[in-house]
Amino acid sequence: MATVKTRRPVATKKRAVAKAAPAPAGADLSKRAKQGIILAIMMALFLGALDQTIVGTALPKIITDLSGANLYTWVVTIYLLASTVTVPIYGKLSDLYGRKPLLLIGVGLFLIGSVLSGLSQNIEQLIIFRGIQGLGAGALFPIALATIGDLYSPKERGRYQGLFGAVFGLASLIGPALGGWLTDTFSWHLIFYVNLPIGLISIAIILIELPTIKGRANQKIDFLGALVFAAGIIPVLIGLTNVQTNAFATPEVAGLIALGLALLGLFLFIEAKVEEPIIPLELFRNRTFAAAAAASFFASVGFFAAIIFLPRYFQTVLGETATNSGYATLPLLLGVIISSVVAGLLVARRGRYKSLILGAILLIAAASLLLTNIKADTDPWLLRLWMFLAGLGIGPTLSVFTIVVQNAVPFKFLGAATSNLTFFRQVGGSVGLAIVGSYFGGQLATTIPTELAAAAPAGTFTPFFTAIGGDLAQLTNVGRQFDQALIGLIPVQYLDAFFNAIKAGIADAIGSIFWLSVVASLVAFVAATLIEEIPLRGGAKGAPAEM
Repeated sequence: MATVKTRRPVATKKRAVAKAAPAPAGADLSKRAKQGIILAIMMALFLGALDQTIVGTALPKIITDLSGANLYTWVVTIYLLASTVTVPIYGKLSDLYGRKPLLLIGVGLFLIGSVLSGLSQNIEQLIIFRGIQGLGAGALFPIALATIGDLYSPKERGRYQGLFGAVFGLASLIGPALGGWLTDTFSWHLIFYVNLPIGLISIAIILIELPTIKGRANQKIDFLGALVFAAGIIPVLIGLTNVQTNAFATPEVAGLIALGLALLGLFLFIEAKVEEPIIPLELFRNRTFAAAAAASFFASVGFFAAIIFLPRYFQTVLGETATNSGYATLPLLLGVIISSVVAGLLVARRGRYKSLILGAILLIAAASLLLTNIKADTDPWLLRLWMFLAGLGIGPTLSVFTIVVQNAVPFKFLGAATSNLTFFRQVGGSVGLAIVGSYFGGQLATTIPTELAAAAPAGTFTPFFTAIGGDLAQLTNVGRQFDQALIGLIPVQYLDAFFNAIKAGIADAIGSIFWLSVVASLVAFVAATLIEEIPLRGGAKGAPAEM
């Protein structure tokens, strides 16, 4: 806090130091070269975003072909783990060795993992190869944003970082249809090869246009810290994922989380001692960085809850296909694209951002509150309005927080600060999904019995639930055929009432999870109020010379 208090009295001195400092390596590039680099970076980001939406659509078919239903979630979890763990490591290494080699390594690993995933012959191979993809994906977003920090001043960055948020929305529009079409028309193996032409073009432009920014002399890498960090965060994320299928007070949940937290405590001790830490702890003495990281962490809960559970609503309650459910979320994605671009342009023009961030987070909270009212018979146009409002709130949190952080930290920490912001956003989403998923399962145990009790006389459906062992999770796929022997346990006159009650119970449970988003958004708002409004600099350096 002391650092922040002394910033204003020495503002003139800092500006003088910043002007005297050498400009970034990209400052003298031609406009055409910069445009080429922007294109290459957007293509690299598109790789990661498109892969996730394509795989999500094709995953049921993949799991069926590879007989891997018992390892279903690990195809996604391993990718998330690998990419989350490597984000701050890539950021730190890019500060030392430059953006170009690390971005090339990231895109290269991602493409190698894509090719191998497409060649997978069993579920174990696919999980391993998806992990390799994740190792590459960890570099794409943070280094891409840090590269923009190298090329442009904070006032100029807004218009470009707003476009990056739009890239994710565009991928969400294209991915479901492309993944479904390739899987249904040809083979799911082809969905992984879509990445190749995009990635190769991106690599070619990066090699030609992006300058090699030299690292500092006498560089040292904190390999021990990186190892302990990975060893700590992985069991925490796995433990939180296991909450959905295990009681908290079990080795699979509490045991793994406790182990991970102990290792992360050791990691903090190591980082406080080493000369070149992977996560510079002094960043967290910067009030703006710490507040932005916390706000981004909690704001991401609403985003991930919406993009994961709204398609589930469309598929299980309304009976849409996986591809159509992706397009049903179009209003949400349009809101994200529009507000992300507009927010970036507004920040670039006005040079201020705090009121925009606070307004966006409040809009997320308000939209989440509206989404708590989801029912099986909710008017489609009303739901589209709610989703659009949620998207409008989410968009600025994807683009503006990066500008805030890059403007608040010294240039030497640009990569580390950007990557750590991305890390907190991803961990926030991971933690949020684990908690939301567990809460959803608990709500089903209340909402479905309540709806069934109102649909038929007591005991009507008891034989059915006895036969399935009381496992309500089986009922979340109501669009699929049940075994006819099970269906036969339900009196014919109550068959429609049974399925309508199940759908109503699922809709009620999905609506209830948005209360968690409301709470998380309000916490994010409180954290965002601590962000200091530092006017964006128009010079090449674009960051304080010292903390």
